[in-house]
Amino acid sequence: MTQLSAPPGTHPRAPGLDTLRALAIVLVFCFHYRVFVSRAPDLGWFSNVGWSGVDLFFVLSGYLIGEQLMAGLARGEQLALASFYARRATRTWPLYWLVLAAFFLLPGQLGGRELPPLWRFLSFTQNIQLAPGTAFSHAWSLCVEEQFYLVLPVALLVARALRLSRRQIWLGIAGLTLTAIAWRHHLWTIYGRRDADIVGYYQNIYYATLGRADEFLPGLALALLQHGHPRLWARLMRHGRLLLALGLSAVGLMWTVAVHNYVLPDDSWGWFMTAIGYSAMAWAYALLLLACLAPGHALARRGVPGARSLALWSYALYLTHKPLAHVMKPLLQELPDWAAFGITALASVALGGLLYHAIERPLMRWRQRRWPGQFTPAAPTAAQAA
Repeated sequence: MTQLSAPPGTHPRAPGLDTLRALAIVLVFCFHYRVFVSRAPDLGWFSNVGWSGVDLFFVLSGYLIGEQLMAGLARGEQLALASFYARRATRTWPLYWLVLAAFFLLPGQLGGRELPPLWRFLSFTQNIQLAPGTAFSHAWSLCVEEQFYLVLPVALLVARALRLSRRQIWLGIAGLTLTAIAWRHHLWTIYGRRDADIVGYYQNIYYATLGRADEFLPGLALALLQHGHPRLWARLMRHGRLLLALGLSAVGLMWTVAVHNYVLPDDSWGWFMTAIGYSAMAWAYALLLLACLAPGHALARRGVPGARSLALWSYALYLTHKPLAHVMKPLLQELPDWAAFGITALASVALGGLLYHAIERPLMRWRQRRWPGQFTPAAPTAAQAA
């Protein structure tokens, strides 16, 4: 970690990043609408790959959190763990608690079967052996994110204390990825084949930390590339259009594979998508993320109209879209499918925007006053003190 350098960081409100955040929440919304509301392929193949929106969120988190931490460490600053954790908790916990309270105060009315115990939600261990179809099951990905936030800064501090080289860190990323693939292959032989345990697949692979945590690694790899190899990063940033073409091609390829090799006609799970596909999808999204960080094309400069708002509201939208759709479903059942979908989508976006402006935005302002940063300046050397 001593070989990191500190090139100028990328602002988290970059249009390209906002477009990817918006894409992620649209994918998740369409997938959940098909699975839990319409129960029909109304949205075609797009809803069939919508589950990968979570993969994109994981890649974005890996890059954004990793870039913040590596940038500070590259400047020689000291990471204040308490401030880091307080900032992350202020960002994610209050709105999560609000939605969680709604599920417990209105049991059975917001969709899903009986809730897991409250302590599982409060400790962010709800995803462990989670049965599919339970109420607020979509919070599983937030559990994995919170576990990632807990481990990453400690791992980076350990890497710096051990003075690991960039090569060793790259080997670590590769090793963890291959380990995750081997682990999912093993689990596929138990839960993924024909007539296998579908519940077990979700509990041990889809929702499981060890089954999905490697999807943060591609984002971390981009942060390492940016701060560990600044010259190579600068050269890549000059080829935005080429990167965009490669990224779109990679994602398109993985979407195509997912449509044909995720859930098979005999209700088994495809080996490739289970063992390798989760990782490959994340790396494809990382290539698209790299493209969106590079200037030189319209997506990075201007983004997509409306994407910034969707990106800002995406967390609130993610937490609330499923229960809101469940509440609205009986009210819209007499309408044409397209009208029901449109009204549900608009209502979900409106609720997400309301919660962002009423809760998230004020809390972010308070957080900035209370914990303005997560690093403290490095102590001066003897030469500097003299």
